[in-house]
Amino acid sequence: MKTSPAAGRQLSFQADLENWAEGMDYCAVPVPAKITEALGTKGPVLVMAQVNKSEPFQVSLFPVGGGQHYIRIKAKVRQETNTKIGDRIRVRLTVLDRANVEIPEDLMSALAAEGMTAAFKSLPPGKQNFIIRRIDDAVKPETREKRIQEAVVAAHQRRERLIDEDLAQ
Repeated sequence: MKTSPAAGRQLSFQADLENWAEGMDYCAVPVPAKITEALGTKGPVLVMAQVNKSEPFQVSLFPVGGGQHYIRIKAKVRQETNTKIGDRIRVRLTVLDRANVEIPEDLMSALAAEGMTAAFKSLPPGKQNFIIRRIDDAVKPETREKRIQEAVVAAHQRRERLIDEDLAQ
């Protein structure tokens, strides 16, 4: 199987919304095997998704073993589409390029203020996208600010690791 699916590829399927973690508000849907095969990878896949007629949202298809993926459907999307566990939903996906990372202005400002922009950009694209999604998913401004500070810490840690690796050579 290829290691990265073609960015821009559009796929859709229907599946039943499942409770992914008992006792938690964490729902997901299984990605059909034919979609996983079309993606050409058993690893995570960054996508722009839409459930029924929801607003598009960025998420990763996550592998669960055996060549199968699931896609998490957050409470905000379920509320927007008035869906609940057991409902059949239509999922539309557009594969995104993991290497194309758009850094939000407030994060960029925080990184620049500490001279950490280059260190952040040296993180693997998947890690950068994960950090940025966590920031963008924050509901409260104080949570967003806390996650931005966590991103700055991650950049500091990356810079220190790179310095240590250079010294070890």
